[in-house]
Amino acid sequence: MKVSYEEIGQVLVTCPAATGVTEGGMVKMGADGKAAPCGKGDRFFGQAVSVAEDGFAAVQVRGFVTVACTDGTVAPGWVTLAGNGTGGVEKATTGGGEVLVMEADGGSAVLCL
Repeated sequence: MKVSYEEIGQVLVTCPAATGVTEGGMVKMGADGKAAPCGKGDRFFGQAVSVAEDGFAAVQVRGFVTVACTDGTVAPGWVTLAGNGTGGVEKATTGGGEVLVMEADGGSAVLCL
């Protein structure tokens, strides 16, 4: 049975956005203080929920998010994840951060940030 985790505990912050940030993509904090797209192996701090033309993004930093995850080895439980370089996540080989995975199906995962 599927459980809906949408918007439970959702906390959003507005951040200046670097070039390349897309809705639904995982983001890291860039050295210039802007939310930036995660490269492969980067630790993420949230998911861009919306990106405005004025250069700002709403980033979800707490709560449950559904993210792209093509790493078939990710399973529910505490998993060390990192950005995969294409907006999603994968198991970290170095770096990353531990996140609670609620569901994973080989194409997406529900994370508790």
